[in-house]
Amino acid sequence: MTFRLTADQQEIRDQILRICARFDDDYWLDRDRNGGFPHDLHRAMADGGWLGIAMPEAVGGAGLGITEATIMMQAIAESGAGASGASAIHMNIFGLNPVVKFGTDEQRARMLGPLIAGDEKACFAVTEPTTGLDTTKLKTVAVRRGDRYVVHGQKVWISTAQVADKMLLLARTTRLEDVSSPTEGLSLFYTDLDRNFVDVREIEKMGRKAVDSNEVFIDGLPIPAEDLIGRRAKALDKFCTG
Repeated sequence: MTFRLTADQQEIRDQILRICARFDDDYWLDRDRNGGFPHDLHRAMADGGWLGIAMPEAVGGAGLGITEATIMMQAIAESGAGASGASAIHMNIFGLNPVVKFGTDEQRARMLGPLIAGDEKACFAVTEPTTGLDTTKLKTVAVRRGDRYVVHGQKVWISTAQVADKMLLLARTTRLEDVSSPTEGLSLFYTDLDRNFVDVREIEKMGRKAVDSNEVFIDGLPIPAEDLIGRRAKALDKFCTG
């Protein structure tokens, strides 16, 4: 077994490093001291076609794999951007894989295209303040009302929620006491982060200031039923295989 990069993989690495060379140590020092999402790095990666490196070609991606995406992320971090640079785009690279694997053709076209183009940013809203590492105990609820779900709950340590347009949200659509197994009853949505119904509060932290971490309070967020990813109440299946 060889761990050498192929010629194509080396070219990916070289191209990423060339883009990152535009963002020197002073750039990242300023971001680390003063904060501010690195929108220009995000745009440069989008313009180069890199945000879709692991997305299907049918929706504008490169159709490559996790190995190539990992090479890309390692090169970004190595360039001097560190965790701040890698964290600024990792949701675009890896986070929407449940949509790739379990979304409908219409959802993939509607949801992935703007992310790949860099026109939208997304956050991943799973963790909650009172559940620790036990995802089955999530308390955020999504109640079906006609052609939509209405969501109430709280999330914590949600990266990039200050700048996100969209949210990949895990919520309980069946009460814990009404399921035969605690892994059932959770549903996954990819939807607008509508700040009329979502209050995002940044958490002060000691490092990685360029990429915000947040408390997220959701109060009556309406989600169209067509933003449900895969089967209702079967979201943990998607996490385990996606």
